[in-house]
Amino acid sequence: MARYTGPRTRLSRREGMDLFGNTRAGLEKRNYPPGEHGRRPIKLQGYGVQLREKQKVKRIYGVLERQFRNYFKKAARMKGVTGVNLLVLLERRLDNVLYRAGFARTRSQARQFIVHGHIAMNENKINIPSYQVKEGETIEIRGESKKLQIIKDAMGASQGRGMPSWLERDDNALSAKVVATPDRESIDMDINEQLIVELYSK
Repeated sequence: MARYTGPRTRLSRREGMDLFGNTRAGLEKRNYPPGEHGRRPIKLQGYGVQLREKQKVKRIYGVLERQFRNYFKKAARMKGVTGVNLLVLLERRLDNVLYRAGFARTRSQARQFIVHGHIAMNENKINIPSYQVKEGETIEIRGESKKLQIIKDAMGASQGRGMPSWLERDDNALSAKVVATPDRESIDMDINEQLIVELYSK
């Protein structure tokens, strides 16, 4: 399974924001882009701005280029605004839903929980992080995995993060239900999806 395994703080420094939820300290320590010329201010225009926005969203959700392009193609075929459709598809990924529900500190940790078999979807074991969760479906922590301290710690750490309106979490059952389809208003990140549409439309 392809995934990025390099230094995460470096990517956050490149985009100027904490992309992964655990690189804030490194970003504060060196709040300039990586590389030999990182301290030199560079004015991006046109293609450069669009590319940086696409790279930022890719890294936030932990997908690689081919997968991201496929999401865009699917979003373009859907009814509605392509940029919003793209973000909704990314929000509906199982690893993101698990993170949004507060069962993991980061999306990469959520991905690990899924691959290691700690998660059930509608009472059936699932190990596909990219699974598109639908309205009405329920995710839960499986059996003995409910005793894992790392999951309890993640739930505690998520208290200040807030729960999106399209999710309902049952703390006793360690489960979460998708009660609606995500919309643009519920995606509270600094993303300009129109720049990505312009980039892929060239």
